[in-house]
Amino acid sequence: MISHLRGKIVHRSPTEIVVDVNGVGYRVNVSITTSEKLHESDSAITILTHLHVREDLMQLYGFATEAERDLFRLLISVSGIGPKMAQGILSGMSPAELREAIVSGNILVLTSISGVGKKTAERIVLELRNKMGKLDIVDMTGTTPTSAQLKSRSEALVALMSLGYPRSIAEKAIRTVLNELHGRELTVEELIKRALKHTSK
Repeated sequence: MISHLRGKIVHRSPTEIVVDVNGVGYRVNVSITTSEKLHESDSAITILTHLHVREDLMQLYGFATEAERDLFRLLISVSGIGPKMAQGILSGMSPAELREAIVSGNILVLTSISGVGKKTAERIVLELRNKMGKLDIVDMTGTTPTSAQLKSRSEALVALMSLGYPRSIAEKAIRTVLNELHGRELTVEELIKRALKHTSK
């Protein structure tokens, strides 16, 4: 199994990169969360990988952190969740946010992610809640969001999308605001107002 790749990124899109490793190009599917951490650079990068094998297809999925890869593997162990859906879930929130949502049983937050219905969210909570404590997840911002913060984030995301902004832009704007706050609390309305300032950039 391919555990990681080290090389230069020669092509990138929000959900896919091609890594040149000694002249061989590896196409790697990545989440928005990982994509944002892979800065444009001429230097070599190291990306953790998971090789998904089917009878007719082999696909590489890449991760910036061990925590994200561990969560990906747990998600695809849930009935009805394939690697593409797991990639989408990890694009919707950080590993720390996802763990908090699962541990607290926050179905509203999980169903705010595109493609995740209520039954799927309930299965995720039922099958993974007791496994979350075994994961060593460190939030790079130094704080783990509370259930109330996740609920506000979810409501702000829905509001921005209802205003016509694509999910990727809305999520990035909200994440930018939250990073600026360093854990300080905001009302949903304030979060939306601040996020709107980042959607035009």
